[in-house]
Amino acid sequence: MAIPGSAPAPYASDPAKSRGRRFDESPSATRSDFRRDCDRIIHSAAFRRLAYKTQVFVFHEGDHFRTRLTHTLEVTQVARSIARALGLDEDLAEASALGHDLGHPPFGHAGERALDQCLGLFGGFDHNAHTLHVVTSLERRYADFDGLNLTWDTLEGLVKHNGPLTDRDGRPVARYREGGLPRVIAEYSRVHDLDLWSWPSAEAQAGAISDDIAYDAHDIDDGLRAGMFEIGDLADLPLIGDILRDIAREHPRLDPGRRAHELIRRVLTRMIEDVIGESRRRLEALAPRSAADIRNAGAPVIGFSAAFAEADKAIKAFLYPRLYRHVRIMRIMGEAEAVVRRLFERLVQAPADLPPEWLAGLEPEDAVGRALRIADYIAGMTDRYAIGEHARLFGWTPELK
Repeated sequence: MAIPGSAPAPYASDPAKSRGRRFDESPSATRSDFRRDCDRIIHSAAFRRLAYKTQVFVFHEGDHFRTRLTHTLEVTQVARSIARALGLDEDLAEASALGHDLGHPPFGHAGERALDQCLGLFGGFDHNAHTLHVVTSLERRYADFDGLNLTWDTLEGLVKHNGPLTDRDGRPVARYREGGLPRVIAEYSRVHDLDLWSWPSAEAQAGAISDDIAYDAHDIDDGLRAGMFEIGDLADLPLIGDILRDIAREHPRLDPGRRAHELIRRVLTRMIEDVIGESRRRLEALAPRSAADIRNAGAPVIGFSAAFAEADKAIKAFLYPRLYRHVRIMRIMGEAEAVVRRLFERLVQAPADLPPEWLAGLEPEDAVGRALRIADYIAGMTDRYAIGEHARLFGWTPELK
């Protein structure tokens, strides 16, 4: 198996063999196609806006809590570490990580819930689908095309962040089994087939598991910082309890702040090392000779061992009531949902309140088009822009505290 600094693994994605971009472009003299994808995402307006979009805590609650941007950067670092150890293409793993949250609306999952309700008659709102919409349509920076014109390989990773979306016959699976594919994904795949039935590349899988690793570590860190729970409350969790006992034995007089940071550092290290070890085991068993073999494997090749998968579940089960559903968070997110719903309802009733560029080409009698356009506009807002727009349109805004 590959080690750091070794030649690319045979199953690594090769930018020279990419399926290319929807719109042909001349190659770069200095960068691979996957490196260009990373750079295009980093320079996009949607990426910059992540700095003021909620992860768990609204931006004004403190400068040290994660935002969507800092979360994305942490996911990217973990993804590159995993990709490097497994001999994968680090740039494609980075692109998958950098772009995975571009479709999140303001106020995180609270904003997504609100927009999903607002678009209930029009197919709902799905942040993964909106990520595709952002990078293929809403970003308007280039003279020759809308979107960022990313490679097929990067788009595949963004769309299949959670695995295949359909079976080989095109029937939606998993989370889309009941409601069907999001409109954006279905429409785009008809003109640029993303093979929605297959698993994505190993690089995209590395980006997806890195999302879980980063969530577990930084949400524990932010929860401790916010006083939602104490470090002792974590002692009975698998993996976490073992690490805390190791720290206590090795550093019995460590102050609480350093103890928490040492915990997070070791959680990240052990989870990354577990994924690398488990993925090597799966890859040895599969013996893939190409990236196509990874896509056709029928199951993910990058993932946790059984023991660490259980630890991951236990950590999330701990965090759910104590952080994500904490009464303080739920109160703030309830107010945030109401902000998004009121913005949507006001703009549906008075579309002239939209900025002129968002009104362009909108037909007055096209109710569906108007609703979708308004949802696109709101989804692109940062937390503070949404708060400001609410104040402009209604003369007041809840404090979200």
